[in-house]
Parts: sequence; structure tokens; C-alpha cells
Amino acid sequence: MILEAAFLFVKPELAHQFEADFAKASQYISSIEGYLGHRLEKCLEVENKYLLLVDWNTLEDHTVGFRTSEAYLEWKNILHHYYEPFPIVEHFENVFENKK
Repeated sequence: MILEAAFLFVKPELAHQFEADFAKASQYISSIEGYLGHRLEKCLEVENKYLLLVDWNTLEDHTVGFRTSEAYLEWKNILHHYYEPFPIVEHFENVFENKK
């Protein structure tokens, strides 16, 4: 499993609308083969900062499967105008985990 992580800095005056539109846009990312789940976290210290975490089966499920799809174009049209600056997206693989 691959974890996609992106810090999203949303224009402060648009945060409420961003959250509503994010819920709508979620249908597009979740329709992609290899998608396992995602969540959006809101930062407590920085008002307009969010953390997007997406689980994928493989890196290519995100970088090829999603980013070259019609679903990505819809996602982009709904969400990309909210970001300033545009987010840097990184991918991680688990090397250790401990859960209670």
C-alpha cells in the first residue's frame, strides 16, 4: 500500500466552501481502481491548512490511473482553484506500524 500525502493551503476566505466541495469531489477519486480510502484533516494551529491522506494499492494507481483519468479532471475543476500555493504531493510506504 502507498500513502499519498499533501498539505493543502486553502485561501482563508474560501475554507468553508472548500470543505463542502471536497466532499463532492471525493466521489471522483474514490471511483479509481486501486483507490483504498482517503481523509482530510484540518490543522488546529494554522487556520487554512489541511492534510490530505489517500491510500492507494500502488504508486501508479495514483500517478497514472487517477492523474490521467476523466475523474481527475473533475476533481481538478472542483478543487484546484482553492489552493495557494499549489500543494506538493508526496508518496510514502510503511516501514513500521504500531497500533493499539
